[in-house]
Amino acid sequence: MNPIRFSPSSLKQGRWYEYLIRFALGGAATVFTGIVSSRYGASIGGLFLALPAIFCASATLIEKHEIRRKMKAGLAGERRGQMTAAVDSSGAALGAIGMVAFSIVFSLIAEASAAIAFSGASFAWLTISVSAWYLWRKTRFIR
Repeated sequence: MNPIRFSPSSLKQGRWYEYLIRFALGGAATVFTGIVSSRYGASIGGLFLALPAIFCASATLIEKHEIRRKMKAGLAGERRGQMTAAVDSSGAALGAIGMVAFSIVFSLIAEASAAIAFSGASFAWLTISVSAWYLWRKTRFIR
C-alpha cells in the first residue's frame, strides 16, 4: 500500500489562469456560504460549510492535465483523464466524511470553548478522513 504523500512538482503542471479559476471559485463558494449564513442563520449556513469549493474546477483541471500529458506522449488520454478525475473524486468524498465528523464534534464542544472545539474537531476530521482512506484502500484491493 502506498503511503499518503505530497508532490509539489504537480504544481508545475498547472497554468496561472487555472489557479486563478480555483481561487475565484473557492472564494465565490465562501462568499455564498457567508451570505446563506447571514440570511438564514448559522445552522443552515453550516450545511454549506463542507461544500467542496473548488472540487468542480479541480476535477476538470485534473482531467485536462492528464489528457495533455498523454497527448505529449503521443497517446489518446481521454479515458485516463476521466479515471484520474474519478480517483480525485473519491478522495474528495472521503474528505467530506471527515468534514461531517468535524462539524459534529465542533457543534458538541463549541459551547465550552471554541479553541478546544476547533482542536478536537480538526483531530476528528483527520482521524476519520485517514481511517476512511485506509478502509477504502483495503476494501478496494479485496474486491
